Amino acid sequence: MLLFTLCAGMFLVQLDVTVVNVALPTLGTGLHADLAARQWVADGYTVVLAAFLLTGGALGDVVGHRRIVLTGFGLFGVASVACGLAATAPELVAARAGQGLGAALLLPGTLAVITNAHPGRAERARALGVWAGVSALALAAGPVLGGAVVTAAGWRPVFWLNVPIVLAAAFATWRLVPRGERAPGRLDPAGAATAAPALGAGVYAVIGGSAVAAVVAAVALAAFVAVERRSPDPMLPLDVVRRTLSATFVAAAMNFVGIGAILVLTLYLQGVRHASPLTAGLEVLPLFGPLSVLAPIAGRLTARFGPRPLMVAGLALGVLGMANLALLGENSGYPALLPTLLGLGTGMGLLTTAVVTAAVSSLPPGRAGVASGVNNTARQAGGALGVAVLGAVAGTPGEGFLDGLHLVGAIAAALWLTAIGVTLAGVRNPSPAPV
Repeated sequence: MLLFTLCAGMFLVQLDVTVVNVALPTLGTGLHADLAARQWVADGYTVVLAAFLLTGGALGDVVGHRRIVLTGFGLFGVASVACGLAATAPELVAARAGQGLGAALLLPGTLAVITNAHPGRAERARALGVWAGVSALALAAGPVLGGAVVTAAGWRPVFWLNVPIVLAAAFATWRLVPRGERAPGRLDPAGAATAAPALGAGVYAVIGGSAVAAVVAAVALAAFVAVERRSPDPMLPLDVVRRTLSATFVAAAMNFVGIGAILVLTLYLQGVRHASPLTAGLEVLPLFGPLSVLAPIAGRLTARFGPRPLMVAGLALGVLGMANLALLGENSGYPALLPTLLGLGTGMGLLTTAVVTAAVSSLPPGRAGVASGVNNTARQAGGALGVAVLGAVAGTPGEGFLDGLHLVGAIAAALWLTAIGVTLAGVRNPSPAPV
């Protein structure tokens, strides 16, 4: 029951990554939002989530993960109501940022409690498989649920659906999650203050094509590195970076391609193939179905063989799937898209648990909050940049969109090929453990 309750937090975080995608064309019309504004509706959530994940993990380690998780549920619920009431695109983006802040408190706390509750490597891998399976279920439910709700009642109720889940999960967390021990250490406000503008300005530079934003991002990133080197209690300790670097890169690459591709494929299905929101949600199920089914199985395989074989296999399948986008033409039918959906979904189903296991196993359990924060920061930052970069490459459906789609496939395949090399070179594969 404890594992199920903590998974509810991850379910909310991931649900709001994909549930919005199928609603973007409809809410864009209703709020008179152009492509850049729609990208920010998606990225306003993921940018803030990524920017404050490290802070959320550090806060949990210092003041207790139970308290931080409950605070995250509260923020997420209030922001979800604000999303449903937004009258303009800027209001919606601001409310989505509030959701991201709540999610940044939720995500590392839930993962840290799960990690500490399952100290054995095989036991932890199986628990993380369940956690990843619930995450994948949320990704799968998002397009279908969002498409059904948008078709039946418009885009606003998409956000109000979070409220009953938040209330139930917060009550269960209050009853079931132990208070736990607080780790010694202090917060790092200077690190948080420099990390957020580094990521936010970087994403804005890509979406808006702003050279000024690019300069701000570079300066903020340099300031963040300088602050972390001098801080007695850094938010991102250098030894954590060193010991999790390979898994962190793969995690970022995974979500860069996965989350960015969801946006681009949704634009393709609704803008080129003229599918309704519900139809588009159903048509992407071949991507999310394997992801949902394989995540728990991948947990058991990771416990038996270690993370590296599954990471390589998942990345290779994703490379084949994204390369298939080069074959799509003006009159291609839906079956021509299936290899992309199945390859990417199966690849991410094998990857998700293995990547998280590789990251959290690199550090002692007492630093689970920081370890999960680093890994999830990489994932969410990668997802935010993927939406920005791949969305900009593909462009608005119309003349030239298919050329952009082909380029998206080439970029994604090249990045995951690089990730295979990083995995082989840098991810340690422990000796097999009995299951």
